[in-house]
This record gives sequence, structure tokens and C-alpha cells, in this order.
Amino acid sequence: MKKEIVLCITGASGTIYGLRLLEILPKDFIVHLIVSDSAFTVMEKEMDISKDKFLKNLPENCLFYSQDQIYAPVASGSKLVQTEGVIVAPCSTGTLGAIANGLSNNLIHRVCDVALKERKKLYLLVREMPLSLIHIQNMEKVTQAGAIVSVASPGFYHKPQTIGDMIDFVVGKVLDSFGIKHNLYERWQG
Repeated sequence: MKKEIVLCITGASGTIYGLRLLEILPKDFIVHLIVSDSAFTVMEKEMDISKDKFLKNLPENCLFYSQDQIYAPVASGSKLVQTEGVIVAPCSTGTLGAIANGLSNNLIHRVCDVALKERKKLYLLVREMPLSLIHIQNMEKVTQAGAIVSVASPGFYHKPQTIGDMIDFVVGKVLDSFGIKHNLYERWQG
């Protein structure tokens, strides 16, 4: 039986990170996918991928939920505890703020809130720069509550040659946090 994981894509610039994770994760996981309405807008602007095209090409091991499906199984702790955790990639600072303050305005916020209360791994790949003091304080709050916060900041020691190499570095770091094996970038050898 395949393990399960929740992947949320929000409306921050950088939907490519969520899409790349969606390419990789279904090989080993059933993916509970939640995409915000704003993410679909950004995806079309950045990637020229319409919502219809995206939904038609979902991987077989993917269960899709809209941000309004607050009744989805993963909104409940009894289901979420059966997953490996939650990845939000990219994570908008608006979503970060909602999570940091315990707001559940949509399914993404609710799933993150449940992950924190159930002590499940919650990884927020924040995509914003520069950061305001409010963003930093929200990062501190969610970190103290148990989340992992990272910014989409690729390393360069592996000598990336393409944008794809830089994306894979960041995605690889997310996968590392969940103990998911990959060969997306060459590891530092010293």
C-alpha cells in the first residue's frame, strides 16, 4: 500500500515548485492535492497552464480538492494522521499569516492547522522577497508550533546549468526533509 502525503499549491509566484513535486511524489505516494484559486491564476500567468489543462493531466495517484472543499477527508485529524504530512509549495505570505494565526479560511489553511495540532510534519516553502517583520514573525510562530519553514533559495555548489536545476535543488531539499530519496541534485561532497 502506498504512503500518502498532502501537497498544497498557493498563489505565490513559483507554482513550478508545486508542479515539480507533483511530478515526483506520485511515484511513491498517493498525493492529496489542494490548489488555491489564486494558484491557478499564477500558474496560467507563469506557466501558461490553464486550470482545465492542469486538471485533465493529473497523475493517477492524485486526489484533487479545491480550496473550498473544507469537508475533504484530509481536513480531519483522523485522516491527516495517516499521511506523511503536508507540503505547501509555494507558500504565499498570506497563507503563512493564516497558518501562524490559526485561521482556517479555506482547505489549505485547515489542513495546515490540523497538521500542527496533530504534530504531523508541515513544510512551508515560502516564496517571497524581501520579507517584512510581519512575515518573519509569522515564520517564527509557525516554527515554534512545529512547522518547517524554508524559502525557495537554491544552492549553487552543484553548479546548476538551467532553471530546472535550480528548481530541482529546492524541491530536493523539500524531499530530503521527508526522507524521500531522489537524485535531483548533486550533494555537497566537501
